[in-house]
Amino acid sequence: MFCAAQAGRRGRKVALIEHSDRPGRKILISGGGRANFTNLRVEARNFLSANPHFAKSALARFTPQNFLELLREHRIPYHEKTLGQLFCDRSAQDLLTLLLTECSAGHVDLHTSTKVTAVTRDTRFRVETSRGPMESTTLVVATGGLSIPKTGATGFGYDLARQFGLALEPTFPALVPLTFTKADAARWGELSGVSTEVIASHGKQDFREKMLYTHRGLSGPAILQISSYWKPGTPLQLDLLPGVDFSETLPHEARKQLSLKLPQRLAERWLELEGFSQPVPSVKKIDTRLHQWSVTPAGTEGFDKAEVTGGGVSTNELSSQTMEARQVPGLFFIGEVVDVTGWLGGYNFQWAWASAYAAAEALSVG
Repeated sequence: MFCAAQAGRRGRKVALIEHSDRPGRKILISGGGRANFTNLRVEARNFLSANPHFAKSALARFTPQNFLELLREHRIPYHEKTLGQLFCDRSAQDLLTLLLTECSAGHVDLHTSTKVTAVTRDTRFRVETSRGPMESTTLVVATGGLSIPKTGATGFGYDLARQFGLALEPTFPALVPLTFTKADAARWGELSGVSTEVIASHGKQDFREKMLYTHRGLSGPAILQISSYWKPGTPLQLDLLPGVDFSETLPHEARKQLSLKLPQRLAERWLELEGFSQPVPSVKKIDTRLHQWSVTPAGTEGFDKAEVTGGGVSTNELSSQTMEARQVPGLFFIGEVVDVTGWLGGYNFQWAWASAYAAAEALSVG
């Protein structure tokens, strides 16, 4: 929608094809219904890609401040939460209304409930749809990824990329809860609903945020963040008391102090299962284990619960300036379908705006 609106406002005649009965369904459920639409602290390091430099150009040319100007023009109130995350004050419907209004201002022809059945290219692209064929010199693929299929997500964009000979990086669920092994579920599943601040780390990457125990495994912002870096079969390292030196605690005070520093259910279960249930446990050993708790997840909750899809159309195939396929002039890929995956906190929205803007700029001079 953003790319279509920008291109339309620049004088291009644009048809926007949407296979659902209404656009923006994923927008409406994002950010708890308030749409975490960007982040004040956007840098290339906040994104995963086989080419970590690819996103820099687009992100530099359309910044969070550029998008905020648009919100102010539409008089949409917003607020900042933690870590630079920006949300709509009222609801995500404000954001969707903005996009639809911009599309209307750009005279975009929006075709909902329209299924694409085939795409071919000779001198022009021909898109066969359930409402008849459409032809154009340019085609922008903004189909998103595989995450949250209940919103209409499919692998159509990846199939189209393959059809035109473009390489893909393997796709995977990202920003997704992790599941326990059967043994760990028996050990820790009773803590479902308990939340605590941790440092979750894998390799050189770590995040300090809240972690939530669930019946099936681990969730919460810290886990969603590190899940994008986690590799199946490898352990996660969790610091359950970040910034706290427990080694100075007196041995006979250990149990009481741990219950003050952690949620009581977690403290009691942890002492029991980690072998520190004796009346006077070893404070030094507790301190070491608290800061270096290791758990190997069985897997993830999959694309049904993943907020985004990692991997996608290889950035080697695209121009970082325009998002156009190098070997297929006139074919563009933007947003989540591309191998650029942001952290939790508005980064994926900002990549959507920035990559859409880059393509729209190129379309206006094409």
